Amino acid sequence: MATMDNRPKIIIIDDEEVVLDSCLQILAGGHYEVSTATDGMQGLALIQESQPDLVFVDLKMPGISGLEVLEKVKELDATIVSVVITGFATVSSAVEAMKRGAYDFLPKPFTPDEFRLITRRGLERRELTLETIALRREKEMLRENFAAIVSHELKSPLGALQQNLYVLSSELGDHLNETQKARLERMKVRLDDLMKLITSWLRVLSVDVNKIRENFFPLDVRQMIQKAVESTEPHAIRKDIEIVTTVEENLRPINGDEVSFVEVLVNMIGNAVKYSYIGGKVYVNAREQGEQIEISITDTGVGIAKEELPNLFNDFYRGKSGQTIEGSHGLGLTISRKIIEAHNGTMSVESELGKGTTFVIRVPALTE
Repeated sequence: MATMDNRPKIIIIDDEEVVLDSCLQILAGGHYEVSTATDGMQGLALIQESQPDLVFVDLKMPGISGLEVLEKVKELDATIVSVVITGFATVSSAVEAMKRGAYDFLPKPFTPDEFRLITRRGLERRELTLETIALRREKEMLRENFAAIVSHELKSPLGALQQNLYVLSSELGDHLNETQKARLERMKVRLDDLMKLITSWLRVLSVDVNKIRENFFPLDVRQMIQKAVESTEPHAIRKDIEIVTTVEENLRPINGDEVSFVEVLVNMIGNAVKYSYIGGKVYVNAREQGEQIEISITDTGVGIAKEELPNLFNDFYRGKSGQTIEGSHGLGLTISRKIIEAHNGTMSVESELGKGTTFVIRVPALTE
């Protein structure tokens, strides 16, 4: 946030010399590097040159207006904090300034204490913004490094181990007693589970929102639901669960990537089957709601406790409630949420412990 000598940079743009002088006096001794400009063009040149942390902008100035300056500052660097100072303070001007990127609004005349307070708050906002960006970058780097470690340091040797175990099982098949065969089979199952977990980790880390959006084209929701149901039906039949589908007539298409969207539907319907009681039903409904297509997947299974719902879409979260009917690594919902967000949509959930769960996907309908 600060310069080489650790001083935050502040620029004050105002066409009144008396305002500039008073602001300089108020900030004197405050360990800031302060520059001033008497019009918008001069101020923007200073901003481009010095890349400040905080900019004070007067709304009424000759040449380009303060609102135009705010827009230019936002274009140059959205992390720079802008504060509007003006003698013509109105609610409408304040709202307009906020829309153009202003952080706060300081009406003239102001006291030295008011100016110092808003300066301090503005610089704190800038620092928090930069810290957030740095943390986000650090998180992405950790994800990338973790993906590399999982892929090269874990998956490769485990793959070799898995392959050799299958070969060994085949070679020794006639020489093992039943207990040894059962032990070997348990090893194979656990190793298979571990490989599936690693693959799931990599899937979460590799979901590329931009790449998904590159493959967008109009999609028929009915056809995608049919594909997802066909994919999950064998599992449903084994559990004697009926999948009931209701799709509204003349449903508008959506703009999206078919492979990833069907993946979401398969995951959501598969979860509904997984956590349903034997002999139950899963309901898949699709309809138009305003300008959105709403797809709901409802089961009458084990349900989810209310306190667990806020964490449900977080990475690696596994619910504590309900019965452990089938294994889960807590990653499917994370992947699904990311894919739906890439389609400019949302996912929500309603559930009651012991009475079932409803997941709702909402995505924009394609307009002609």
